[in-house]
Amino acid sequence: MRFLHTMVRVTDLQKSLNFYCDALGLVELYRHEVAAGRFTLVFLAAPNDAQQARETKAPLIELTYNWPPEEGEPEAYEGGRNFGHLAYRVENIYASCERLMAAGVVINRPPRDGHMAFVRSPDNISIELLQEGEALPAQEPWASMLNVGSW
Repeated sequence: MRFLHTMVRVTDLQKSLNFYCDALGLVELYRHEVAAGRFTLVFLAAPNDAQQARETKAPLIELTYNWPPEEGEPEAYEGGRNFGHLAYRVENIYASCERLMAAGVVINRPPRDGHMAFVRSPDNISIELLQEGEALPAQEPWASMLNVGSW
């Protein structure tokens, strides 16, 4: 297993970049704007980690900016929703999920796609597991499992 990143939702991308980059001193590695999903991801690393993070595509912080909300949606995050998740890359997502289930952990978002799963810590912290390399072929029981709770 290898640590990937911590995701933090932000409500004002420029203010957040001013804080994380200008004030704190992190550097922006790259960003992805996803028009269909109405969000922007900005990946940051500490200056001494930046080169390795660029090479491995494993930044330390992912800022997620959800574009201005649709009418009627809340403008502020409540209940800790601004902290998204911890992410880890695993050698075999199915084996990792089997091990977690055997330990009594609920798989909130099963790896139906052979690529991604979510679980929660005892303190309700969301943990994302991502398959190293290409997604594994879909297989049961994972392909048929439904989401459980929130992730």
